[in-house]
Amino acid sequence: MKNYSWLFVARLGEHAFENAEAAGAFACMIGITKSKINDKQSFFGVNAANNRGERPIYASEKKELVKTATLKILNQSEQLNNPDFIIGLEAMANSDLLKDHAVSIQGLATSDDPQFTLFFWELAKISNGWVQLRGTVEKSTSFGGCERIIHWEEGAGRYYDHAMALKKVGKLGGWKSGTEARNKKGVIISQMSTIPVSIYWGEFYDHNACVIVPDNENELTSILAYCFSPSFYENVRKIDQSLKPSNNTFLKVPFDLEYWQKIADEQYPDGLPQPYSDDATQWLFHGNPLASDNPLQVAMARLLGYHWPAESDTEMELADEAREQIAAIQSFNSHTDDDGIMCLPAINGELQAAERCREYLMAVWGEEWSNNTLQKLLQKEGANKTNLDEWLRDEFMDQHNKLFQNRPFIWQIWDGRKDGFSALVNYPKLNKENLSKLIYTYLGDWIRMCEAKVKAGESGAEGLRSAAIKLKEKLEAILQGEAPYDIFVRWKPLDQQPIGWEPDLNDGVRLNIRPFILADVLRKKPNIKWGVDRGKNPPGTPWGTERDNDMHLSLEEKGNSRK
Repeated sequence: MKNYSWLFVARLGEHAFENAEAAGAFACMIGITKSKINDKQSFFGVNAANNRGERPIYASEKKELVKTATLKILNQSEQLNNPDFIIGLEAMANSDLLKDHAVSIQGLATSDDPQFTLFFWELAKISNGWVQLRGTVEKSTSFGGCERIIHWEEGAGRYYDHAMALKKVGKLGGWKSGTEARNKKGVIISQMSTIPVSIYWGEFYDHNACVIVPDNENELTSILAYCFSPSFYENVRKIDQSLKPSNNTFLKVPFDLEYWQKIADEQYPDGLPQPYSDDATQWLFHGNPLASDNPLQVAMARLLGYHWPAESDTEMELADEAREQIAAIQSFNSHTDDDGIMCLPAINGELQAAERCREYLMAVWGEEWSNNTLQKLLQKEGANKTNLDEWLRDEFMDQHNKLFQNRPFIWQIWDGRKDGFSALVNYPKLNKENLSKLIYTYLGDWIRMCEAKVKAGESGAEGLRSAAIKLKEKLEAILQGEAPYDIFVRWKPLDQQPIGWEPDLNDGVRLNIRPFILADVLRKKPNIKWGVDRGKNPPGTPWGTERDNDMHLSLEEKGNSRK
């Protein structure tokens, strides 16, 4: 910039090459000569990059844009005043930048997310070394990205051991990055194309996000107002068009504290908002179906004995409204099922699932309940069925799998017949004792009912009985755990592998649900694969450096190893 003359800069962005293999590359075309410059030296700039949020612009169209788009005439010497000497197509001030008021801190990278992170709903509660882990959001929202947890164990457990093993082979990454932001308030930025933001409340957060923490806590609402505004996005994109801007980029944007303080006073007259969410996939969720985005999903979860972390974690900071919602819904806990098993048909002296759900909804809605309420609730779930029993049987699991990102905590076990045996179970409660109860009490009662129908000569009764007996055999095979109906955990040695149905919830739904999927006893299968995970294990890991989840071990192997 000081010694040669710049002629032009053409920002091309993504899709600048006709070859599809170059997708993801962000290109720029420049022209420079060796001629000396003076203070008045200018060059022109043209923007033929994709406009974020709009349709992609491909190479053939860019070729025309660089000829026809509006030119911007830029003074070469003035570019030296830009932060970090960024070449900008628009003037940038090097004073009053966000970096003068805050720091930006990158999140942590575990190097093995499947082993050390889960969705919070995969456990009965967040405890035993698990802590909250913030992630990205698809669009800006006050509080979001609150789905996952990490097995931190005070930084001294198996996660630490894994990090130190990687360190020995020179592969230690940012395993604890972001800890300096812990217990502070700020803005968490999702490092993706649209740069959505949320309020940060001091949690751990992953490497796809960074956190801006103000130097002066009194300036937080001003920084919040700025980051939530279109101006923040526009200013970031003036200096960085990549898919994942670096965490330092977010500090190089201009920031007028006085102006944004006035905006903050209007937006946050009562100060910083308190954590709240009506989204059942967030640990902040209060558990009340009345105020939920998915009321029927929440109602069924509560009936099966599931409770959200905000209900039991008394140290979690929540808005007063959330506390009120929690207090209101807990008065209906008497409807909860003790064993987490609810049969769709009436079995073992219990009402059918649809009737129990209807009774619960009527109790919760109280005077607000009307003849049209159920239809509105079904519509809110996006149901095609207009009947609660049919929705539970045919659509509930598809919607549950989708909502909870193919890591369902409610499983629907059935015998393959729409008129046959079907039960919803609360996975965190499905231990060996409750699986036995499902087989020999609930399914056993159904088989006895079918046998009575066979003796009475009822049409189709033999088919019902046959399907139920086959289901019983499959569930008994899962209970016993002989391959291929075994659970395999790639980070555990042979003597710690489960024998039969003795799942460790810390291993997650993905591994523990495998025998049920392979036995083909689930009404709707979540989209789960058990192939090789990304990355390599450090030397000395029980099953080698490959992170292969698709292995089967016999009961004999496991038994001998334990002995």
